[in-house]
Amino acid sequence: MTETRFAVICCVVTVVGFLGLVSAATGFAAEATRIKPSQVQINDRLYQCVYPRSPATALGSTAVLALIIAKIIINVSTGCSCCKRSSIPSNSSSTALLIFSVFSWITFVVAIILLVAAVALNNKNGAESIHSEYACYVVKPGVFAGGALLSVASVVLGIAYYLTLISVKKSSINNPASGSLSGINEGGPAAWIAMGQPQFPSNKDTRDQPLGA
Repeated sequence: MTETRFAVICCVVTVVGFLGLVSAATGFAAEATRIKPSQVQINDRLYQCVYPRSPATALGSTAVLALIIAKIIINVSTGCSCCKRSSIPSNSSSTALLIFSVFSWITFVVAIILLVAAVALNNKNGAESIHSEYACYVVKPGVFAGGALLSVASVVLGIAYYLTLISVKKSSINNPASGSLSGINEGGPAAWIAMGQPQFPSNKDTRDQPLGA
């Protein structure tokens, strides 16, 4: 592995890991600063819920953005795994790649859903009409935290997928499939070589024989 390639790998892992930490940190910070039920005031005269300002909306949005950028970097760095799957040998490494890829996407999607839903529900500015008798909606405890935990899991699985894919490619380059007769099985140039002698005499041999023979 060249120094340039090693530097690129270190850069990708560092940037993605940093973005994962940012997403998790801002997600947990949003959990701590979300609007609590005790902070909501009810205007009995106007039948309105009065919400305080909360930084949780901005923090949750930052967590979503950091996670999306980290996922984009991983996808760009690994390329189209579906297109390259045929070049990966079928062994334990390919199974690990499949597991890392699937669970990375699952945790990513669920984390985005939780964070976006929490941000939308926490985005309360000023007063809003009461939907039912003294019912004011706030984000339930653990939604932001759950999204933060899944963000960390998605980033870790993405990095594991990236490093495993590099290891598999390196192994396939260092240990190429050997076999001098592989061309015969695959219909390559070796398959075109004649493997026997002609069974019938040529026209030249026939002309050279005496007529009375």
